[in-house]
Amino acid sequence: MTEVPQLFVGAAALAATLGLIGIWAPRRLAIKGAALATAALFMPLAYASLVELLSKPKPVALEWWLNGAEEAEVLASRMVEDQGIYLWLQLVDVAEPRAYVLPWDRASAEQLQQALREAEQKGSGVQMRLPFEPSLDNLEPKFYALPQPALPPKDQLEPPPQFYQPPGRDA
Repeated sequence: MTEVPQLFVGAAALAATLGLIGIWAPRRLAIKGAALATAALFMPLAYASLVELLSKPKPVALEWWLNGAEEAEVLASRMVEDQGIYLWLQLVDVAEPRAYVLPWDRASAEQLQQALREAEQKGSGVQMRLPFEPSLDNLEPKFYALPQPALPPKDQLEPPPQFYQPPGRDA
């Protein structure tokens, strides 16, 4: 959520600049007042629109900041036929998970469903290759189940618990 205040400060600075240009322009007082009022009304509207967007999943086609991501972990998903594939993704080097929506595609939906089934059987998670790149290559699956987690080495396993035996008693 750190981006909202930064984006709002940028929008407010631009609105203030436009308001100042309107005030200093050689126009009638009514036009200057309208320019100032428009700049003042723009600020709460800009903030409200940024906050409203926080709860909506972003279309993957609009992700330009992280579009070079190689992989993402699929934390949750919901498929709505003929509408979209909604994903909750954890990206590498990004602290918080993010919500995205893919355009509806039956093949991708079936691939995701299959990866979810495999991950459940293996007790692992689901990964997504190139989450923001529209791929025409159908040879490599976009969604896949991670391999089953390896057991820790025997030397790192905890020793079995030792029970207290009072002296003189046999187990």
